Amino acid sequence: MAEKDLYATLGVDRGAGADEIKKAYRKLAKKLHPDVNPGDKKSEERFKEVSSAFEVLGDTKKRALYDEFGDVALRSGFDEEKARAYRAYRDQGAAGGFAGFGGGGGGGRAPGGAEGFHFEAGQGFDPNDLGSMFGDLFARRPGGREARARSEPTRGEDVEVGLTIDLRDAVLGSEREMSVLLPSRCPECHGSGAKPGSKPRKCPQCNGTGEVRMANGLFRGPCPRCQGEGTLKDPCPRCEGAGVVEESKRLTVKIPAGVETGSRVRLAGKGTPGLRSGEDGDLFLRITVREHPTVRVSGRDLSLDLPITAAEAMLGAEITAPTFEGPVKLKIPAGSQSGRKLRLRGRGLPGLRSGPTGAPRGDLYVVLQIVLPEASEKAREIVTALEKLYGQDVRKDLRL
Repeated sequence: MAEKDLYATLGVDRGAGADEIKKAYRKLAKKLHPDVNPGDKKSEERFKEVSSAFEVLGDTKKRALYDEFGDVALRSGFDEEKARAYRAYRDQGAAGGFAGFGGGGGGGRAPGGAEGFHFEAGQGFDPNDLGSMFGDLFARRPGGREARARSEPTRGEDVEVGLTIDLRDAVLGSEREMSVLLPSRCPECHGSGAKPGSKPRKCPQCNGTGEVRMANGLFRGPCPRCQGEGTLKDPCPRCEGAGVVEESKRLTVKIPAGVETGSRVRLAGKGTPGLRSGEDGDLFLRITVREHPTVRVSGRDLSLDLPITAAEAMLGAEITAPTFEGPVKLKIPAGSQSGRKLRLRGRGLPGLRSGPTGAPRGDLYVVLQIVLPEASEKAREIVTALEKLYGQDVRKDLRL
């Protein structure tokens, strides 16, 4: 499958600065936000793509890794140090049969023609680490069992998927139903990978050890024929020997109040099934909070522009202000100007942990914005009279 160019998704050049990327994201998010396009599935999907792209390109470290390695850097379990060491190891010619990644021996490339997985010289690579460098990309073979597997129980791998939520869900917490494609234990072979009724036999290539010499005899690695098991068996026709099949599962997920973009919600035992009675891995939901059309987020504090009339600003008033928990009464002090901030304590993002060590809940800041009435002859008369009451130039102290 071709890699997606995250820069093209946001409509910016690869050399775009952080401010340009943020500006492009906000423009697209405002246009595509589900609240602005209710029921429009195309806009919703495009909004998710834009949010995912900004999650990477808006983060300095993630962007640097994406520029260097391409999509592979976004996979769960990616280890940049081991990746660079492997690059050096491969370029030195020691890896033999592992001369290229992704086929062809030339390495992968990041979208847009920039070099992705194309390695420089370096030191410190351990060939035995091949299995963990890319979230076990090398450890598993297509249609086969885990290459490092032996006879002992092995815990299933953790799985991470993205979940985009609204700011309301982040503030209040929510319960969501979602469908996700997850690996499940094969119902036909019960996870063994073997055809029911078949008996295992010793692998003739490794003589039952599970290992063979690789790369011109420089190091030992898992036997490619038996996938490191030491035995051969007739593969299960349902899962083709993998022991797992992918199934669409509908999950009810509780989103705790206080999550933010980058938070991870753990669902214990919902990841890849364990091997040989090993415990199942976990499913992690990587949270992205959609940018709200009117509410801004700063840490755990929120801010909202609140329109008020000229009379309310000058004379003071008690008005109703919206919060995520519902409307609240708010007193506008007499003589308030546009831009004045009023704080509503404890109406921001909650802390994820309760108790004395937990983060305190943020506040909601209401920013007053005076709105003038529509132009009319009567309004002009009143404003003309009001103009005479200014005792001095309102811009006299303005300097650049």
